Amino acid sequence: MLGVAVLATTLAAVCLHFDAKLGGLLEEAERTAYDTVVTRFTARREVSSQVVLVTIDQPSLERIRANEQYALNFGSWPYSRNLWARVVEQLEAEGARAIVFDAVMDERGTDESMDLAFAQVLQETSIPFYLGVSTHANAPLLPPADFGAAVAVDRPTQEEDTFPEEAGAETFEDGALEAVLPSASPEQLARAIAFPVRANGRTLPALDYATSSGERLPSHPVPPIPVLVGAVDGFGLVEPESDADGFMRRTRFVYSDGPNAFATLPVRVAAGLLGASAIEFSGRTLRLGSRTYAVDADGSAGIDFGGQLHDRFTSVPLISVLDAWVHRGQGQPTGLPPDVFRGKVVIIGGNAVGLNDVKATSFSSHEPGVVKQAAVLDTLLGNGRFITRAPLGVSLALVFAVAFVSVVLLMTTRWTPLEIAWPLGLYAGMSWVTGPALGLTNTYVLTALPALAGVLASVSAVAFNHLVANEEAAFIRQAFSRFMEPKLVEQMIAQRELPRLDGENVEITAFFSDIRGFSTFSERFKDDPRNLVRLLNTYLTRVSAALLKEGGCLDKYIGDAVVCLFGAPMRQADHALRGCKGALAAKAAVDRLRDEFRAQGLPDMYTRIGVNTAVNFVGNFGSEQLFSYTAIGDGMNLAARLEGANKAYGSVIMIGPRTYELAREHIEVRELDRVRVAGKTEAVTVYELLALKGGLDARKRKTVERYHAALALYRAARFEEAAAVLNARRAEDPEDGPTQALLERCQRYVKAPPQDFDGVANLDK
Repeated sequence: MLGVAVLATTLAAVCLHFDAKLGGLLEEAERTAYDTVVTRFTARREVSSQVVLVTIDQPSLERIRANEQYALNFGSWPYSRNLWARVVEQLEAEGARAIVFDAVMDERGTDESMDLAFAQVLQETSIPFYLGVSTHANAPLLPPADFGAAVAVDRPTQEEDTFPEEAGAETFEDGALEAVLPSASPEQLARAIAFPVRANGRTLPALDYATSSGERLPSHPVPPIPVLVGAVDGFGLVEPESDADGFMRRTRFVYSDGPNAFATLPVRVAAGLLGASAIEFSGRTLRLGSRTYAVDADGSAGIDFGGQLHDRFTSVPLISVLDAWVHRGQGQPTGLPPDVFRGKVVIIGGNAVGLNDVKATSFSSHEPGVVKQAAVLDTLLGNGRFITRAPLGVSLALVFAVAFVSVVLLMTTRWTPLEIAWPLGLYAGMSWVTGPALGLTNTYVLTALPALAGVLASVSAVAFNHLVANEEAAFIRQAFSRFMEPKLVEQMIAQRELPRLDGENVEITAFFSDIRGFSTFSERFKDDPRNLVRLLNTYLTRVSAALLKEGGCLDKYIGDAVVCLFGAPMRQADHALRGCKGALAAKAAVDRLRDEFRAQGLPDMYTRIGVNTAVNFVGNFGSEQLFSYTAIGDGMNLAARLEGANKAYGSVIMIGPRTYELAREHIEVRELDRVRVAGKTEAVTVYELLALKGGLDARKRKTVERYHAALALYRAARFEEAAAVLNARRAEDPEDGPTQALLERCQRYVKAPPQDFDGVANLDK
């Protein structure tokens, strides 16, 4: 079992190592398992207390287009940047902590004065504003950033109370606007976009993209319009960070294009709000200022979405913020929920279908892309717990444990339904093993890999089971077909009731029989031994056939004696009754054989039988040269003693007390006596087996009743009265052996009363 588990673990590890060459099938299965575990064990309903969304939804687009004043001032999508200036002013008035714009502004507007006005509003307001930056292969490679240099660029100021939408480009003379728009050098752009990172020897992920042929080419950040450099508090990458299947599950926090490192937008926002001057990696830890976060060894981490966007974050439509700005200017109530933005970081992002910003997460295949920025930022500012992968050693330990449990379970039970259900249930069930750990610790342990190892181990175990089962079945057939009915052997194999050949304690019923006076019988054939063997074989065959028919297992022949077991190796709930039926059948077979011998002029042959039920130790016993399946124990000894005790009582079949207890509802018996066998101090009650229930004739029934009455007088030491009862009507059944034996004992005790009589007979032999 251990070997199979180790082999399955090794194969699973090899599949993991070469998964890319195998087409990434295991990685795909692991992603599916990850989605199942994450959605089942990390979904939560509490709304974020750190982040609020301003959503560019479809109703906002339609209402802005339908409002003449809005359409005149802001145009159509993408709106003039003075719209965002109004949003910034309103959010500052609402007490927002910071504003994050989940989009880029890398192209000048059609009215560049609006760009200038927007930058001026950002400078004049005190609320931090963070903007996204995209990447492109054709973007210029910026020089290494000098973080000691200033970012701000010179910029003109407009006259007080002059709004961009009122002035417009016509306010400036030809060429005048171009002269006042600021410019930014490559060094200033690098200083604005890049962010200090202390990698401590770690290789940062490269900014690149995959071509249609699979080749990866470098890309670089696309600089924002120069007018915003110095006005915006920070820039961050808005890379989609999707897996191969297009789902967003992980974030890498920072990227590098060679000369510079660039933080993702949520990290740049958190760094600014937490006062972090740099991002620092150390082992499996990410540090921002005074806060640390657990990450994976490669510097990435799983995003703790916690559910769908609408479950995790409060959303306010963009149109509501614009209306609130108008109402505030008119001295009217804003109409916004009280304190909805106060102290919160506000992320502005689109969720209208027409904006084509639809992404997939573990929770939904149609989510606005802003959900990633919101979830990462909420974690950075909130509980700080990203989803990390367990070390590979932990996952491999689980792989081995699942493989070992699988092989032990299937090899020990050998139950066909379980052999089918267990491998099928592994994939569904593994999430309930790794899921609670993820829910408690935010640590993901590989799930598909242990399931794969479990399936491999299960298949190996099933194959081994069938191989061993075939070998065991062949052995059982060979070992027991000569000693049991063939149909019982096949039933035992089919029901997998295979014996414990190494031995076990089992309650069984033992049968012993012997030919009475065999020495005298054999003397008749001292000159003809071949004929003696023929007669003995005939006797043994008849007795054995009767026993096998009742489901007995022939244990051994000891000369003319037959030893048979009921209840082993095949379990039989009615083994005591079977033993009794076998004894009666054997007696009937011998009676028929006696008639045949008598007709042939052969000497008469009598048999005596002992049957006893007890717990015995059964299994294979013997030496390296010879061993056999048999039973040992006091129960076997008593069965042999009962067979011999028939001689003292004149009976044919004597059974023990446990046999009588189990079969009493189905048999007719005579209580013979209470006896104490040699070597034992405890007395037992023994019975003569006469017939199956209802099979006793009237004459024998009266004989038994008379015997029981005399036995009661005998036990009361009233020997003379007991003898009188036995003598009365004795002529009706003169050949009844027990009656004659008890009568002789009573007559002997009348002449010589025994000392300390307790009603128990001692069997010395």
